[in-house]
Amino acid sequence: MSKTLKSALLFIAAGALSTGASAHIGTDLHSHGSFMAGLLHPLGGMDHLLAMLAVGVWSAVSARRAGPALLWGPLAFANMLVLGALLGLQGLGGAAVEPMVAASVLALGLLVLTRQGMNAAASMVLVGGFAVFHGLAHGAELAATGDAVAAVAGMFATTIALHLTGVALGWALRASPVWATRATGAAVAASGVALLMQLA
Repeated sequence: MSKTLKSALLFIAAGALSTGASAHIGTDLHSHGSFMAGLLHPLGGMDHLLAMLAVGVWSAVSARRAGPALLWGPLAFANMLVLGALLGLQGLGGAAVEPMVAASVLALGLLVLTRQGMNAAASMVLVGGFAVFHGLAHGAELAATGDAVAAVAGMFATTIALHLTGVALGWALRASPVWATRATGAAVAASGVALLMQLA
C-alpha cells in the first residue's frame, strides 16, 4: 500500500473516531502557559482538528495547479479564526456557535468528497465565515488563560501547521485513486453529521 493511501486511511480513521467525540475535549488550559495552551488547544477537539485539515485538503484537491492560490483558503481561515477568537475573548458568541462549527465540518467534508472548486474570493468568504465560528468557540475557552493574546498567537501557529499538513495530504491525494479523496471527504462529512446529532 502506498504512503499516500496509508495517510488517507489514517485521516479517514481520525474522522471515524471523531463521531464519538465531543466538540471540545482534551487540553487543560490551566496546566500550560498561555502560548502553549493556545498551541495545543486546536488539537483538543476533533471538530476543529478535522475542519482545519479539511480546509487544506480541499484547497489542494480542488486546485487547478500548484501555486500561491493553494494558500488563499487556509490564510483566510487562519486570519478569520483569530478575529473570531478575539471576539470570543470579549464574550461574544451564542447558541449558534457550536452548530455552525459542526456544520462546517460537514460542509468541508462534502467539498473534499466532490472536489468542488471555487474562485479565490468565494473560497475565502466560505472558509473565512466558518472560521469566525471556530474562533468564537476557541476564544471563549482561551479567555481562561493568563495571557489570552499569547494563547491566540499559539492557536494561530497550530492552525497554520494543520492547514499546511492538509494541503500536503490533499496534494498527495491528487495522485491517488479518486476513491481515496471521496472516502476522506465522506469520513469528515460523516463526522460533521455525528456532531450535529450530538447537539440536537
